[in-house]
Amino acid sequence: MANTDIGLIGLAVMGENLALNIESKGFQVAVFNRTLSRVDNFIDGSAKGKNIIGTHSIEELINTLSPPRKIILLVKAGDPVDGFIDRLTPHLSKGDLIIDGGNSNFMDTIRRHDALAKQGLLFIGTGISGGEEGALKGPAMMPGGSSEAYALVEPIFTKIAAQVDGVPCCSHIGPDGAGHYVKMVHNGIEYGDMQLICEAYVLMKQTLGLSAAEMHDVFSEWNQGELNSYLIEITADIFTQMDASGVPLVDAILDQAGQKGTGKWTGISALDLGVAAPTIAEAVFARCISAIKSERVAAAKVINGPSEKYDGDRKTFLKAIHDALYAAKICSYAQGFTLMREASQENNWNLDLGQISLGWRGGCIIRARFLHWIAEAFDRNLDLPNLLLDPYFREIIESAQGNWRHVVGSATQLGVPIPAFSSALAYFDSYRSGRLSANLIQGMRDYFGAHTYHKIDAEGNTILGADGEPTVFHTEWMVEGRPEVMVE
Repeated sequence: MANTDIGLIGLAVMGENLALNIESKGFQVAVFNRTLSRVDNFIDGSAKGKNIIGTHSIEELINTLSPPRKIILLVKAGDPVDGFIDRLTPHLSKGDLIIDGGNSNFMDTIRRHDALAKQGLLFIGTGISGGEEGALKGPAMMPGGSSEAYALVEPIFTKIAAQVDGVPCCSHIGPDGAGHYVKMVHNGIEYGDMQLICEAYVLMKQTLGLSAAEMHDVFSEWNQGELNSYLIEITADIFTQMDASGVPLVDAILDQAGQKGTGKWTGISALDLGVAAPTIAEAVFARCISAIKSERVAAAKVINGPSEKYDGDRKTFLKAIHDALYAAKICSYAQGFTLMREASQENNWNLDLGQISLGWRGGCIIRARFLHWIAEAFDRNLDLPNLLLDPYFREIIESAQGNWRHVVGSATQLGVPIPAFSSALAYFDSYRSGRLSANLIQGMRDYFGAHTYHKIDAEGNTILGADGEPTVFHTEWMVEGRPEVMVE
């Protein structure tokens, strides 16, 4: 009988937990998985006795759904999504909705949205953050698509999402690929957050010689203050777990970090849009260099560096690490929000950056107290170009930068790699510099490639032509006298 509220395809742990979450909020769910044994195991296991229907074919799944049909795909990004869309569409009717809940590339989402629209079908690409626990207990959700499509699932999504102060961590992000783009940037920021925490950890361990128990205490204390976040919380907890060999488990884990692509996509998008996001990019590169473990081990035997021991006051340096972590975190988020602002303008998405930050306060991996202050910054100035210009964050950065510089300088002197800390500081210094070295770059480009340049007057203003546009110049650098000409 066609009376089921929503269908779900893909019964890995995320899919199972999301189905259980939806059912627990009073909705009937029909499920399907390509490997049919997963359906039976789920129905006979954790879904036993619940209002969840197992189906064994696409046709059976669709026939259980009340119109307009709503189907969530929780399958691997890429070809599997297209494959299931191709299998679903012959059985769907105009106005039915397909939802991609995986980590798809936003360009794929735009393509799928447009192709399905031509068939009279609706499509939503929704980012879902929070991992397995979030899927079961309430994730942060970032749906992108038409308002018509979102209206069909809003009653379900807003109930199953995490709730903060009675407000669901789910809202309509924007058209076509906006939801998956915002989830991508969320993950890029997550890369930066994790790398910054790991750099604080390596400074504590290698330069101060702190034990796992001591680092647990430090991170637990930090989690009570302005650094309060899910990632700081789980970091403190990780230091309490012991390995069977008797050492802290963190010390027994191989130092090779995996990645699934969203951080890389964030860096690529930043390059495509011409937005500086060096801390996010460095976090990706840090995972890349961690992957060449054998090469690093071999290099460590033949390349020497300085001593890694800090000889100053330990308590003072821990406070400096705290301040450096917070300041660098602000810069990393500033890069992510600036990237979303630029993408919004490029794609006509009209993203509400303050609302996005509020939607990240619960359920998701980067949930943190700090996000409320970001929302307040955009409340103060809807057109804020960069978080560093907000009075609240500017004051924090200015008060923390002494300790931040001390940490980066000390780590450099001691030979401890901190690419995220240092790139964030370079970003801050670059952003606050009224004049950078790019004038010399333009001189070199014009010298070897006649790429031209603009000039400034005595007051530092760009020289404009009669039409109000910047005047273009070129110098014949290799000609005696080096004549300069205006380029029409």
